[in-house]
Amino acid sequence: MVACSALRCAAASRPFVAGVSTPRAAIGRVACSGRPAGEQQAAGGGRRGALQLLAGASLAAMLPARSVAAAAASVDQAAAVLEDPQWPEKFPFKPEYFQRYDESSDAIFYEQPRFVTHIDDGAINALTQFYAETFPPSGSKDAALLDICSSWISHYPAGYTAGRVAGLGMNEEELKRNSQLTEYTVKDLNEDPTLPYEDNAFDVITNAVSVDYLTRPIEVFKEMHRCLKPGGVAIMSFSNRCFPTKAIAMWTSTGDLDHIWIVGSYFHYSVPGGFAPPQAKDISPKRGLLGGGGDPMYVVFARKQPAAGSA
Repeated sequence: MVACSALRCAAASRPFVAGVSTPRAAIGRVACSGRPAGEQQAAGGGRRGALQLLAGASLAAMLPARSVAAAAASVDQAAAVLEDPQWPEKFPFKPEYFQRYDESSDAIFYEQPRFVTHIDDGAINALTQFYAETFPPSGSKDAALLDICSSWISHYPAGYTAGRVAGLGMNEEELKRNSQLTEYTVKDLNEDPTLPYEDNAFDVITNAVSVDYLTRPIEVFKEMHRCLKPGGVAIMSFSNRCFPTKAIAMWTSTGDLDHIWIVGSYFHYSVPGGFAPPQAKDISPKRGLLGGGGDPMYVVFARKQPAAGSA
């Protein structure tokens, strides 16, 4: 497994030319972080160093002088990233940071169903456990959940049910196979980020290992805020695996801790004051004494603030 910067991903993917459709089945997920969290902390590079590579000194100057490594003194480095994020006054990312190596239609890329999992069993189990600790009790008839960028499996706890479990994804055959959904919608959020749901509809919105493919994340996060009930929670989860030709350039050029800050920024800037301050957690399976282990797993989550004047 090797880290995959934007340039390295492009070089490694020469058969996949921008604007040329490539069957998804032909592309495997690879490690897609510029630097894993542990290595990033040890090197002391952190968010400032990684984003400086993307934006040059002008953007780096807008960010806090301290590195993520200096901030991550607690046991959970992921949580530390958002404890004092020092957000710039304005959204710091340029449109070109959201470009992909393959800008052909996502509908073509996801045309063929693929009934596989994209993270290993340890990471799946960790995510499922986090969901179990966060979701409304199973069987709650008045509870409503939405899984965006959904597929044939949502990694929800086995047997979990709610009054409404909606899925929104790119491939109908995959969504049909998802037995926990009570309804589904096929839609490309990069083409139209509007969620086809009513206001204040869901207690929970999830997105498993797909936030890195969103090219219009601020618009999607605004929509998630609209569709969440006051006090509802949006949970974004990700590993260091991706289809590098379809992940945004900013993601493939940065490391795990940077990704936490990036996703946290989507919450922060999408609806100013609309979400509670985002939080992060490293839910990766515990590694052995000699290191190694499987895929890392992180969650970044935030709750919709109650409406002004509400009890």
